[in-house]
Formats: sequence, C-alpha cells, structure tokens
Amino acid sequence: MAHSRDLSRPRQAGSPVAARDTVLGHQGLRLEEDLLFELDSPGLSGVDLPNVPAVEARLGGLERRSEIGLPGLSEPEIVRHYTRLSQKNYAIDMGTYPLGSCTMKHNPRLNEKVVRLPGFAGLHPLQPVETAQGALELIDATAQWLKTLTGMPAIAMSPAAGAHGELCGMMAIRAALDARDGGETPRRRVLVPESAHGTNPATAAACGFTVDPIPANDDGRVDVAAFAAKLGDDVAAVMLTNPNTCGLFEPDMIEIARLIHQADGYFYCDGANFNAIVGRVRPGDLGIDCMHINLHKTFSTPHGGGGPGAGPVVLSEALAPFAPRPWIVHDGDGFALVENDADTGDATPIGRLKGFHGQMGMFVRAFAYMLSHGKDGLSQVSGDAVLNANYVMARLQDVMTPSFEGPCMHECLFDDRFLDGSGVTTLDFSKAMIDEGYHPMTMYFPLVVHGAMLIEPTETESKRGLDDFIAVMRRLAESARAGEQARFTGAPEFTPRRRLDETMAARKPVLRWFPAAETAEAAE
Repeated sequence: MAHSRDLSRPRQAGSPVAARDTVLGHQGLRLEEDLLFELDSPGLSGVDLPNVPAVEARLGGLERRSEIGLPGLSEPEIVRHYTRLSQKNYAIDMGTYPLGSCTMKHNPRLNEKVVRLPGFAGLHPLQPVETAQGALELIDATAQWLKTLTGMPAIAMSPAAGAHGELCGMMAIRAALDARDGGETPRRRVLVPESAHGTNPATAAACGFTVDPIPANDDGRVDVAAFAAKLGDDVAAVMLTNPNTCGLFEPDMIEIARLIHQADGYFYCDGANFNAIVGRVRPGDLGIDCMHINLHKTFSTPHGGGGPGAGPVVLSEALAPFAPRPWIVHDGDGFALVENDADTGDATPIGRLKGFHGQMGMFVRAFAYMLSHGKDGLSQVSGDAVLNANYVMARLQDVMTPSFEGPCMHECLFDDRFLDGSGVTTLDFSKAMIDEGYHPMTMYFPLVVHGAMLIEPTETESKRGLDDFIAVMRRLAESARAGEQARFTGAPEFTPRRRLDETMAARKPVLRWFPAAETAEAAE
C-alpha cells in the first residue's frame, strides 16, 4: 500500500520511515535522506581546521555561551548527503522542462568553460580598476550587444534580476517625472494590462504608484480602446509585457506608444520574453522608453535557486540621465567606472541599486552566448523557440483546449475546458505528469485564463524530445476524458513523497528543526 511520511513534524532519529513498504524508505535507487543535523556525529569533521588562537574578546559581553550547533560528518557522509539531495532536483540537464513564462533553457557548456577562465574566475570587485580592464571591456561589450539588439541608446547593467530591473526602470521613470514636474510628480497611476507578468503591478506599487488594470480583448491582447479611455494627466506610465504572458505578440505596440507619449507618460516594456523576438524585432523601434532583459531567459545564463541573476535595463534618451550608478566610460587611457555623484556630469542618477558592478559571471556567460551565435544565430534561436511552441500547440490542440487561436510565440497556453466533467483538475493533471517523468508546466497562470497550463519548450528541445512529451500529454488528456480519474487524484504514485497538503504547507511551513529531547535511562 502506498503512503507518505507525515511532514507536519520532523521525523525523530531512529523512528521508522513510512514510505512504500521498504525498510529504510528507499525507493529503488532513490535513497531516503535525513537532514544534515539528523546525521550529526559529534567530533567528526571532513576537513582539518587549525586551532583558533586565544584573542581578547571585543564583543561587549555578547560572546557565545554554547556550541554553535553545526553538525559533524565525515567527508564521505558529506559527499553522499549533497549528492543525494542533488538527485532529488529536477533539472534541465535531466529532461524536457516545460515550465512556461520562466524559460528554463539549456545552459551551454561553452559558457561554463569560459566563465571559469582564471582571468574571470579570479576577479575581485574591490581590485584596482587598472587591473580589471579586460572585465570592464567585457561588460561594456555585452552592454553594446544588448543596446544593438534592442535598438536602445543607453543601458544599466547592475540590476540583479528581472524584477530588480523593473524596479530600476520604474524608479528612473519616477525620477524623470519628478524632474519634469519640478518636484514630486502628481502622476501616480500606472496602467498594467491583465496579460502582463505578475511582477509588473508589484513593482509599480513598490515605487509608490497605484495600479490600474487594462483588460484584454477576446484575442488575449491589450484592449487598445480600453487603454486609451484610461489615459489622463495623472498617468505616469504603462507597463506592458511583449510577447505577453499568454504567449502572444502585442501587435499594437506603436499605437500604444503613441498614446502614452501623447499623454506625457512613459512606456515600460517587460522584456522577460525577449527570447521570442531577439534578432528579429528591436523593441526600441516600437517606441518603448525602457525594458529589462532577463539574461537567463534570452541569453542562457543559469536560472533558479534565488540567483545569481542579471536584469540589465535598456533606456531611451529621455530616461538615460537617470540610469543608476555605476556605469562604464572609456577614454584613451582605458575603461573606468563612474561610481560617485561628483563624476556624473549632467546626469542625475537614481543612485546605486546593487553593490559593486553587477553579476560578472552572468555577463561572461551571456557574452559567450552572443558571440557563439552571432546576430544570425540569435535570430534562429528565437525562430526555433517559436517553432517548437507552435509544434506543441498544433499536436495537442485536438485533445487539449488552446486558450486562444494560434499561432503563438515562444510558449503555448491551454486551459482546463478539455477536463470539463472528468473530475480532474489542472493540479491533478500536473501531478500525473510527475509520474510520467516530466516537471509540470506553469499552472493557473496567467490568471486571466481559468485552469491555465502554460508550456514553453524553448529552442533547444529536439523533435524527438518534443514528440515524447506530446505523446505523454495526449495519453494523459485521453485518460482524463475517458474517466480514469483515479490515475490523477492519486498522483504522484512514483515519487519519494506523495501529494502533500500544499495549502497547509504554505500557511504553516515547518522551517526549523529541533533535536529530539534526550530521555534519561533508568538506573538498573
């Protein structure tokens, strides 16, 4: 009988493991793994550390009065622990990763080889500028590529992620409005289409703006008439994602730009989906004022785990003076960094958004990717991404329900209408995908589509890999419609952990481990 361990409380050392009728909880070659603190063996250490010399305490009475509590393990135990943990993670290097909106794409090994070159790997952000000329030249060259590909005159390289880039762009817009209005701008309203990424309204709110949503039309694009009706002298900007979160290109960009500029507002474009149009469309030609670029989505740098990320922001001529410090300048003596307000000249930067100069490792990887592809190769990248998504949509549209008529861009969107009357939900369907060896696609997003299933195959998936994925999706859809409900509501069956109460886990997460209370042994 299949059952799962109760994760509402930590398992005490030595207690039996409830997992699929095995003695230790192992399932095949997937081994049960305790917490590092549960594996603690006092006195063991995988490394030899020198004794700390006695020094005078300068902590003002705040010295530690107990052991620090770090676990002791031998080297083989440490290696096995982290190796087993790594095997519990699904990764793009294991198989197709259909997660939409986040572009979980292949990270070329060439990038990893280049970033490990001693001249890059050994850099320190505090070393003298004259000793890091090659690094500054690489950052500058990467910036030039990004400006050329987007058709924009200026760029801020330091933002550490897409959402951080959004913050940079909206802060620049607010600073430009303040400067134009002679102080605190009265423009406090930002228009955000319903098809935009979820971070867009959050960023606007974080910058002190109010968010006014713009509905989508029946085709899943911005309703231009509704947009125009909401313009006024209190509008600061529009934040629009293109291609949008429904996987569709917004065809009215130039008209939207004309309208927002006519109303004396700014046009922020979320460039997270630039992967679908890189090398084919220059966003600057569409009239935007700023756009962030997720290097992991378009230029293959690593993604996930909270970083390191990079979200450079390209800026129009009107917003360029407000770009954050630092930035790179070049004269006859080499490259230098503008880091202080006294050196900014006529510019009025919004300040510093991040320590040092940005994510150097991500710049190296992105630059290697751009050089290895060239402009024609990047154009093929976007074309292949769009081709793969449309292939998936075409092969599944007779058994699943596309939310909008095609063609789509780099990701295709389905809803749960094909599950009507089956007793199977989008969540159930995704859990059954896990049993088939696939990470689920993005579920229930975008919010404008009921029971959404957003699939993004990226450009590097082979036809063979796509056909395998499509075969699984078709079979699951047919099983749901045939009334095989138990296959879904009981899933996943073949994972070390069965389905959890995700609502309770989100509301009452167990984030801290406590050792078992020691039980005194009775005297004989």
